Amino acid sequence: MKTLPGMVLAFTAFVMCPCARAAEPSPSPYPLSTCIVSDEKLGEMGKPSMIEHQGRQIGFCCDSCIPKFLKDPAKYLAKLPAPAKP
Repeated sequence: MKTLPGMVLAFTAFVMCPCARAAEPSPSPYPLSTCIVSDEKLGEMGKPSMIEHQGRQIGFCCDSCIPKFLKDPAKYLAKLPAPAKP
């Protein structure tokens, strides 16, 4: 029977070792050159903001567009092309 310190060590090695975990899929890249909310060209107002939403990367012209997107994501996601099927 393993002792508690042995079990903690085994768990820590599993959690810490990147080879022990399954690779997380990266979000699909943002396909537009404009903000999904304001339709402003990305980069015209400084560095664009990016978030991940349901496995997709979403681009914004500024941080103030993010809450607008999160309030009604379906409205804005309709602007994106359908994701490529694996």
